[in-house]
Amino acid sequence: MTQAPIIRGARRWGSLLAIGVICLGGGVAHATAPPLIPIPAEVRAASGSFAVDAHTMIAYAPGDTKAEAAARYLAEELRRSRGVTLAVTATAHPAARSIVLHSDPKASVEQREGYSLDVHSDGARIVSRDAAGLFYGAVTFWQLATADGGRDATRIPGVSIRDWPRFEWRGLMLDVARHFHDVATVKQVLDAMAEHKLNVFHWHLSDDQGWRIEIKRYPLLTSVGGWRTPPGAGTHGEPARYGGFYTQEQIREVVAYAAARHITVVPELDMPGHAQAAVASYPDIVGVNGDHPAVSVDWGVNPYLYNVDEKSFTFIENVLDEVMALFPSTYIHLGGDEAVKDQWKNSPTVQARMKSLGITDENALQSWFTDRLGDYLAKHGRRLIGWDEILEGGLPRTASVMSWRGVQGAIDAAKKDHDVVLAPAGWMYFDNLQSDRADEPNGRLSVLALERVYGFEPVDASLTPEQARHVLGAEATLWSEFIPSARHIQHALFPRVDAMAEIAWSPRETRNWQGFLQRLPAQMRRYAALDIAASDTAFAPAIHVEGDIATILRNGKATITIDNQTAFGTLRYTTDGGAPGADAKAYTAPFTVSLPTTVRAVTFAPDGAAIGSLRTRTVDRDNLLTRRNGELMKCPDGSLGLRMPLLPDLGAMDTPVYDIDLFHACWVYPKAPLDGVTGIRIEAARLARNYGLAHELSKVVSYPSKTAHGELEVHQDSCAGTMLASFPLPEDKALGEPIVLEGKLPALRGEHDLCLRVTAPTDGPLYGLGSVKLTGSHPR
Repeated sequence: MTQAPIIRGARRWGSLLAIGVICLGGGVAHATAPPLIPIPAEVRAASGSFAVDAHTMIAYAPGDTKAEAAARYLAEELRRSRGVTLAVTATAHPAARSIVLHSDPKASVEQREGYSLDVHSDGARIVSRDAAGLFYGAVTFWQLATADGGRDATRIPGVSIRDWPRFEWRGLMLDVARHFHDVATVKQVLDAMAEHKLNVFHWHLSDDQGWRIEIKRYPLLTSVGGWRTPPGAGTHGEPARYGGFYTQEQIREVVAYAAARHITVVPELDMPGHAQAAVASYPDIVGVNGDHPAVSVDWGVNPYLYNVDEKSFTFIENVLDEVMALFPSTYIHLGGDEAVKDQWKNSPTVQARMKSLGITDENALQSWFTDRLGDYLAKHGRRLIGWDEILEGGLPRTASVMSWRGVQGAIDAAKKDHDVVLAPAGWMYFDNLQSDRADEPNGRLSVLALERVYGFEPVDASLTPEQARHVLGAEATLWSEFIPSARHIQHALFPRVDAMAEIAWSPRETRNWQGFLQRLPAQMRRYAALDIAASDTAFAPAIHVEGDIATILRNGKATITIDNQTAFGTLRYTTDGGAPGADAKAYTAPFTVSLPTTVRAVTFAPDGAAIGSLRTRTVDRDNLLTRRNGELMKCPDGSLGLRMPLLPDLGAMDTPVYDIDLFHACWVYPKAPLDGVTGIRIEAARLARNYGLAHELSKVVSYPSKTAHGELEVHQDSCAGTMLASFPLPEDKALGEPIVLEGKLPALRGEHDLCLRVTAPTDGPLYGLGSVKLTGSHPR
């Protein structure tokens, strides 16, 4: 038989069928690359298949500690996800049908963290020159063994893999300052990182809303700075006191847990801005203007900065001494983003300091601040990395740059011979919503779809090969203003982390969007087996009612279309009230239903298994005349959108959420069919206005009101159009209380946009609309 062809990355697996059917996990035949994410650098089919069951042994040579660690990890992963327990044995003569791990300084894959994995009828063999490579080989074997999401024994097809990473920095940032996440949750994130071959955990430990790391020399950082009193405290499940912190013992525990998975923990303490929790704890040591603020309850940008005098630097250096004792990482992240310089500008003491240093503007002062701390870290064998704002006053000599405001910061720094990590908000900010669907939970209203993540390229074409060497890699970031629970973390991260992992690990030429989609259902099954609440947004059916609503109501019939975000899989649906199974009708073209009808739809993967959960839409008069949160449009001049929970610290995934434009308290009900409509019913809620806008505060528009607490107005066609109704907002409703506003509308005909806007004072609470329903007997 001729040698089997090499399949590089996601190219089609079908050419391997010449040597026999390729089956992965549970006997399911696949005509594409094996269900591995990230896709390996090289894959070659081999004959036969290997059964993994309770009789299978995981073996390593006596004294091979690198192989032993990877072997024990593999055994635990198979037990945890597959429910099969394999013996791990040190032996020079492994039995037949064993999984053998072997460290070899002369292994064929020379690249750092690289490995070879060979699976055949008599067993499997994983070989690498280093411990990380053996570990990643074990991860790949685990993926092969769990592709079907089943339990107990499985069978893996013969395969030969040679693999290594593209980038050395494959990162994930978790913000625990805005919402605190306990050690168990952090370990779950680390487990998932290891399963995706990610190797840098960026831990955002301080911000305006909380200080999360114990510093023994300064205990108030956690006893004061670790806690806040949230809006609506003590009502509707909102805690009276919110916060938490990690003891130094817990920090060491997390660092060790990560290291066992070949993950480096890079701590971040944000400075000189995002400092309110530190200033609240020690205002007389690090504060600029003598204020004694509370820990902030506002997201966004707050005004507090670290001082730049010697007392402040002594404090920071003492903190860094304890941080460096806890974290062995080369890099220490010192933030540097969104440092509003007003306090420095308005402080005579700071201005005198600048004059004595020969510094002419506050951006240059931040560069001097960063340089000084970079020198301090360098004396201790460490390196400073910061967000791309540190470029604004001139790039500090010793700093590396993490670029979040697009890619230009990384390009500029790399061209100046500084190392860079790409974490641009437009591709890597996973607190953005995954779609504009109404059933998405909390987040920023900007949509970051799975395909957008997958399409990112970390190395800009403008860089020369020498400059490109400064690109250390890429990082996904999860800011936690709207991520209050472990379930929120899981929904936001997965499966977008799969796309990011493939960017950071796999060779550029192997990446293929359609191939990635083909491999993703197996990953979704792994998530289900591990009880990870991954988002199914990319595959979730969207059920649309097409055409003019007035005509639909008049005729009693509606045309239905169904699609999903990725156009992947087969959409199957029912209209008889039952849940669609694998034999339900496949959607191929628009179809007509009579009112009332309930349409239910599910996406099925090519292997016939459902991928994602059931979606339902009831098509009747009430629903056709109702627009719910997420279906209302932002006003044309809207610009800063958030999907906010009823209260900021409620952690349940089913907490009501409301789309808010922080600058304009208005929404549009598009193309309202007003024939026969005589009234309107609005379900609203009063929300906390807890978002710091700093210099953008002037963009908040105030609409004229007629009563002390304002009104909710309904205007025809636009917000400048004829007022159709005005409902005074009640004065006795607390944060989190539902508000129902109901009244008459004048008789109108035809379709009109309706502008709904709130005239409440802009220094009070925000208002969100849960639903807007038109009432009255529609003519036939």
